[in-house]
Amino acid sequence: MELTARERLVLALDVDDFKKADELVGKLSDYVGVFKIGSQLFTAEGAKVVNMVNERGGKVFLDLKFHDIPNTVARAAEVAIKLGVFIFNVHTSGGYEMMKSAVEASKKISSALGIRKPLILGVTLLTSINQEILEKEIGIKKRLEEQVVHLAKLAKVAGLDGVVASSWEIKEIRKACGEDFVILTPGIRPAGKSFDDQKRVMTPREAIKLGADFLVIGRPIRNAANPVEAAKKILKEMEEN
Repeated sequence: MELTARERLVLALDVDDFKKADELVGKLSDYVGVFKIGSQLFTAEGAKVVNMVNERGGKVFLDLKFHDIPNTVARAAEVAIKLGVFIFNVHTSGGYEMMKSAVEASKKISSALGIRKPLILGVTLLTSINQEILEKEIGIKKRLEEQVVHLAKLAKVAGLDGVVASSWEIKEIRKACGEDFVILTPGIRPAGKSFDDQKRVMTPREAIKLGADFLVIGRPIRNAANPVEAAKKILKEMEEN
């Protein structure tokens, strides 16, 4: 996927009110291509925050990780498309039929509305999960990378455009799913920054070099004394490959 560094950069708008989100989008829309609206902000403010990003010329990644019975996820996908999002995601662990239903509903409603279908990505394993958590808490005995690739392959067969996965699994996903399969990578931390609650992390430069299409960055920009300068620095790091 041929994209500029700005188009690849996804800012996590993990704040809890409209004013904070609006200020961040206003400051950063020239440096950030996609704004991620997750559970925290969407639960607090609803669809109006999606509309705000779109009206400011930004693109929206609706990060609600749909995971339910196939019919429910299909209907949620239709609503996401009507909101005009650029990307939305589902949990791959919901299974093949659930993912396929989301894809089919999305194609149908996009065609009816005469708009481009959003990218639909499957969440493999959260970047807060490591091998110990996978085995002892979730009860899956596979090697973590093996489980991620298994879920990525299932997502591709179901018709999804790509996956959300840590940069540690990019090489294996590319090998299994091909170069056109979109990989959006959370758990990105600029050199020298705290890992916070993330377990599987890399720097922007490392992730781009490995072949990530989109990078999600939150706190290193959002909590910076100067978010614009922080974003510029990250863009520069992304362009160094």
